[in-house]
Amino acid sequence: MSDAAAAGSRAVLVEGPGRYRLLNRPEPPEPGPGEVRVAVHAAGVCASDREIWDGTRAEGYVRYPVVPGHEWSGTVEATGPGVDPALTGRGTVGEGFRSCQSCDHCRAGRTTLCSAPYQETGFTRPGAFADHLVLPARLLHPLPDGADLTAAALLEPAAVVAAAVLAAAPVPGERIAVVGAGTLGLLAVQLLAACSPAELVTVDPRERPRRLAAGFGATRTVTPGELSGLPAGHDLVVETAGARSSAAEACALARRGGRIVLAGIPAPGADGLDPLLLTVRQLSLATVFGAPSAAWSFAVRAFATGLLDPGPLITHRLPLTGFETAVALVGSGDPAVGKVLLQP
Repeated sequence: MSDAAAAGSRAVLVEGPGRYRLLNRPEPPEPGPGEVRVAVHAAGVCASDREIWDGTRAEGYVRYPVVPGHEWSGTVEATGPGVDPALTGRGTVGEGFRSCQSCDHCRAGRTTLCSAPYQETGFTRPGAFADHLVLPARLLHPLPDGADLTAAALLEPAAVVAAAVLAAAPVPGERIAVVGAGTLGLLAVQLLAACSPAELVTVDPRERPRRLAAGFGATRTVTPGELSGLPAGHDLVVETAGARSSAAEACALARRGGRIVLAGIPAPGADGLDPLLLTVRQLSLATVFGAPSAAWSFAVRAFATGLLDPGPLITHRLPLTGFETAVALVGSGDPAVGKVLLQP
């Protein structure tokens, strides 16, 4: 038994909105058939985790009490019956959606559209704000030896971005815009820059994210107030902000016949899209919620080859006991706060 296992296993249990306690179990959980136990290295805190804490996550997409944490990296510590024991000791990340694997959508590879009731690590199943995480081995995406496990904790949002890029199908030489330079937007800039666009514009009101976007390959960064000064028409616009007006702004940036991918999750009351604008300008619109296995493979491959470097997005690292502080940072609106991690 490892030192971590011998020391027991802690977990942040959110019992309901605004209420949590730190569990301290004497023994780590044991993996069952087809499962693995992962020693968590780092777990990202995102706006969805803030929704769990605030009680604002949409009905059906959280089940209290819950251990949050859907963005994570770690090392396989134990394997259950039927799992290759050679996985033990491997650095890994893993998918969150628990798809049924048997419905028509799953058989077609569209696992985020699974017809079974919604199940996801960190929302309806125990997540990674813990020393250990148990999950099906089929969800793992092992990492190369020596991979930076701290940066790898951002591969879940990177997989969402990869799903958006796959849906967008960028072509070298296109004019591309990214609306929003939070975690998703900055990861999108990195992947889209690798596609050799003629122009890659990033839109965000905050100075620090715009500066990072420029370092990641954006050819121009602007604030929303400067949109009217942009040259007309982009071939592709990827929206990641989820702000009230960002989807409408994305449509306005696209040329006639252009393509738009919405990856941000808007709050209730967001501005609607003009169907006349979509129709007359013949815009193609795609949306992303979560990431299927193909997108995860894409993101992990881009990370392994150096095309994707999430590390510079991280600004804060806190222990499990700092959970409440971490959630407050994520919801603070402080422009100096980037990605916040919990590290057991």
